[in-house]
Amino acid sequence: MTTATTAPTTTAITDIAGLVTNDPSLGAGPLGLIKDAAVVIDGDRIAWVGESSKAPATDNRVDAGGRAAIPGFVDSHSHLVFAGDRTEEFNARMSGRPYSAGGIRTTVAATRAASNNVLHANVGRYVAEARRQGTTTVEIKSGYGLTSRDEARALTIAAVHTDEVTFLGAHIVAPEFADDPAGYVDLVTGPMLDACAPHARWIDVFCEQGAFDGDQARAILTAGQERGLIPRVHANQLSYGPGVRLAVELGAASADHCTHLTDDDVDALAQGETVATLLPGAEFSTRSTYPDARRLLDAGATVALSPDCNPGSSFTSSMPFCVALAVREMGMTPDEAVWAATAGGARALRRTDVGRVSPGARADLALLDAPSHVHLAYRPGVPLISAVWLGGTLI
Repeated sequence: MTTATTAPTTTAITDIAGLVTNDPSLGAGPLGLIKDAAVVIDGDRIAWVGESSKAPATDNRVDAGGRAAIPGFVDSHSHLVFAGDRTEEFNARMSGRPYSAGGIRTTVAATRAASNNVLHANVGRYVAEARRQGTTTVEIKSGYGLTSRDEARALTIAAVHTDEVTFLGAHIVAPEFADDPAGYVDLVTGPMLDACAPHARWIDVFCEQGAFDGDQARAILTAGQERGLIPRVHANQLSYGPGVRLAVELGAASADHCTHLTDDDVDALAQGETVATLLPGAEFSTRSTYPDARRLLDAGATVALSPDCNPGSSFTSSMPFCVALAVREMGMTPDEAVWAATAGGARALRRTDVGRVSPGARADLALLDAPSHVHLAYRPGVPLISAVWLGGTLI
């Protein structure tokens, strides 16, 4: 008896005014830009890219109608497993009023009290929100549980929604250990790591005054490495410190925030493989100084962009918004910002199958209701994402 098999359906997207491939071998400049382009999708992969007039025959055809297309955004930094609301904190900060309700600890209490169903629903809602804005790959951290049980629970929930799961037990010192930070580090590097390592790919630490110092961060990250987790670091967000150089020294995939940098920090990022992931939503939402992306790029560092979606300091999932902020406030060109939000994010996740539109890549791309990718910065706040393909499926 012969069992029939169905071949993957092929689809050509034609009449693309400008296609960002992020593959310089396919088109002009670092973005590999192709004018009047077409893309052929075969199953969940990109099979062909080129001029629209040369597109091969396919099962289906989609007319882009002179719109631009880009790779799906790659968000390499988010905190989506949480419950509760911190509107009052934001309102007080924006109104110049003092507020002392606990910050991250407020979210920790709400997250611990929430059911699995509530947390699953919240993550699903924020991931869907990001996808509507063109994000097709998202990293999700724990960090609002701060007990072995709650951190492991957060990671298993995150893993339902993404393969890019990060253990961030070292977000802050848990309230129960306020008078014993060394004891909390022992918990994070011992029983908590034992419970969480099987559910994560990455380990992260908030290396900052008021969170974890350089020695504590080193102990946490090296313990994670010994369990097969790859380090990432919240580094130099609020002040100058050891985070960036520790990230480079340990071969971390990314140093995230990078707001307060010395020349040595910049040199370390430029000479190493660690990606500088910039999170302008946090500066926007806290009225803080933006990172100097121009300084990093001119030095030769690799830069990624992410919204840093979290309930306290950057409650946005919009990569287009961050592209516009990066161009307006951080010295990036529109081309650099789009690359950082796509290929840069892929570098920060050590992925070669996303962040580009070229043969063999996963068929993740976004169609813009605009003739050029530059409109992402040129028309800030306008919902320009008109269609999104995720793994070859129009969503």
